Amino acid sequence: MKTFQILFLTLFLSASLAMAQDTLYVYKAGAVAYKSVIATVDSITFQKVYPPAPTTVTDFDGNVYQTVVIGTQTWMVENLKTTHYRNGDPITNITDNTAWVNTYSGFIGAWCDYANNAANGTKYGHLYNWYAVANVANLAPAGWHIPSPAEWTTLSNYLGGTYAAGGELKEAGIVNWVTPNTGATNSSGFTALPGGYRGASDGVFGGIGTSAQFWTSTGNQAGDYMGTYYYLLNTDGYFVPTSNYVTFGFSVRCIKD
Repeated sequence: MKTFQILFLTLFLSASLAMAQDTLYVYKAGAVAYKSVIATVDSITFQKVYPPAPTTVTDFDGNVYQTVVIGTQTWMVENLKTTHYRNGDPITNITDNTAWVNTYSGFIGAWCDYANNAANGTKYGHLYNWYAVANVANLAPAGWHIPSPAEWTTLSNYLGGTYAAGGELKEAGIVNWVTPNTGATNSSGFTALPGGYRGASDGVFGGIGTSAQFWTSTGNQAGDYMGTYYYLLNTDGYFVPTSNYVTFGFSVRCIKD
């Protein structure tokens, strides 16, 4: 039995049933792509080919991010850099330390670059307080969202758990991470960079080169003012969840819906 799979729906199929010969012709772009004697053909199967899933995602500002599939999840390979929410509303850029600390009083979503240096923002992404993460206007691009603790845990477990996943997530080498960058292989393709943080109580920057912190979607805008995040260090291969004040400035990675 012969079965022919035709992978392009745009192909034009015709059969010539002339008395002298019964021949099946397959045309592509007006030219004969295949022909066969009909008597030798038992069936014809049409198969639709879908375009490959996009390997990038673009935010409101036009920043383009590479993506990677890890297990059953699709993640951005880069830290978020947007200065607008998904709906186009601007996110407040705060450079002053006191103003940063006081964002809690108005639940003000804010972003900054490490040390207020735009070059750091280009390389490591922006730092966001948790109010920006939680804003109903959506910090993540359409089709994406801020990962929950459970989604971060799924990632961690897939890469070996709390005491091993960090090495699989961190960019390898000591170009961006300060030595020793313990356990770093980046075997996952996640390429975590040490973007550092901005302090919650003083607005002071720290940790660039030695730490990466990633917000989750879980936290409290009032009450104890605490948000959950995961962190990586240059001195071990751990990937650890913890909580701290929502006015900290941390990096953001997005996961596909």
